[in-house]
Amino acid sequence: MNLSVMRKTVQGALFFLMVYGGYWLGPYTTDKLSKALPALSCAYDPLSADYCALVPLQHQIHHGLERVFAGQMPLWMALLPIAITLGTFVVLFVLFSKAFCGWVCPLGFFQDMLSIVGQKLGLQGKQSLTDSTVDKIRPVKWLMLSLLVFGFPLLAAAGYVDEAWGAPFCAVCPSRIMTTLMTGSTDQLYVDSASASLTGLSIVGVFLFGLMISLGLTVRQPFCRICPMLALQAIFRKVGLLRLVKNATPRCDKCGLCANACPMDIREIHTEMHKYDITYPDCTLCGRCVEFCPDDKVLQLRYAGLPVFSSSSHYFKRRKQSQKQWETISLANLHRKPNAAQETK
Repeated sequence: MNLSVMRKTVQGALFFLMVYGGYWLGPYTTDKLSKALPALSCAYDPLSADYCALVPLQHQIHHGLERVFAGQMPLWMALLPIAITLGTFVVLFVLFSKAFCGWVCPLGFFQDMLSIVGQKLGLQGKQSLTDSTVDKIRPVKWLMLSLLVFGFPLLAAAGYVDEAWGAPFCAVCPSRIMTTLMTGSTDQLYVDSASASLTGLSIVGVFLFGLMISLGLTVRQPFCRICPMLALQAIFRKVGLLRLVKNATPRCDKCGLCANACPMDIREIHTEMHKYDITYPDCTLCGRCVEFCPDDKVLQLRYAGLPVFSSSSHYFKRRKQSQKQWETISLANLHRKPNAAQETK
């Protein structure tokens, strides 16, 4: 079993469900299933089978609290739908934890495909970013969550900013543009000139989408690093049944293969020697660190305390061999002329 191949297969299947599910499965899924998915499935896609919790959260904060401030609704009535959305999110998150990012999110799968293209074109290094750069980027997801998902919708409800800021994350989310483009629609790829705020937000949205594509060819998971969904998941990561755990050995000090394999550049997987639960805030539970750990049962994915996938020397040898074979495939060399030495053979 190759865990990475299995993950790509699951991601691909769920990508079609999240983008085209309403077309294949009928009107019930077009009306959405939970409306509180812990992944960036977009409500702007009319064929989507579900959409992420960030969409209703913004609208419920904006429109619900706006009525509270206007004296049209008691506070508890405005908070109830917010609590239901967060409650549904937590229930789903408890079942599958942060694997929603690594195995379900359509935008995550899209970035994975960009990464593969970048690798085959020779544009992407094995380690995406330096430690100092990673440290500078990590707080951004918390700013995105606090300001774009909660802060500005609350300010819009109170009347301190205009209505355009009622759902600002949706206005800049790359998944909105990517998902709708995948259905053949260009409706979301535009600059809205209806107001200064909408113009600014739509410009930022188009810029982020283009930046994600260009960076995705050279850097692993560029938008995932600043995604507010990752931050929201991090708040509840201690209650998820699926965990990444580590039983460190003295050999871990000199290894570091797990950190090199991590698409989110979480170096603590390698450097932390005394922590058992290493489901860090940036972890998407993709399992690559477990795959590339050469020692038996040092790293494990565990569900409700039971091992689901464990590192092993036997698996590592086979996985390393398949990785070498995969790395020999390069689109950059397909049209390269052989050198003189090769021509004489």
